[in-house]
Amino acid sequence: MSGAEITIGALSEQTGVNIETVRYYERIGLIPPAHRSAGGRRVFDTDDVQRLSFIRRARQLGFSTDEIRSLLDVAKGARACKDAHALAVKHRDAVRASIRDLRRLERTLTEAADRCSKGASPGCAIVEALSH
Repeated sequence: MSGAEITIGALSEQTGVNIETVRYYERIGLIPPAHRSAGGRRVFDTDDVQRLSFIRRARQLGFSTDEIRSLLDVAKGARACKDAHALAVKHRDAVRASIRDLRRLERTLTEAADRCSKGASPGCAIVEALSH
């Protein structure tokens, strides 16, 4: 272990990752199994804080668990930087496609809302637009 011993609660506070999520990441191998104190409690260290912070940030950016696992392999030298590059480019392209889809959705909703009479009649331009 490197650095001070950190409880799971302190790890959660320092990284902003829920305790149950920490346990989940440990179960699926994204973080190594915690060392145990004499009393059997999980004990983490500063390396775990850095790794979990990395995982949290990668999740915020929309990377999947498998993609994060690949990025962690690059970080520990088990894979080449070119693998991280390819993964980032693929992810960027997916984000761009999502942005295009969201912009199209925004236009559709704006057009439907602009056509809406906001009246009491049963006919509704918004429902009509969503029906097609």
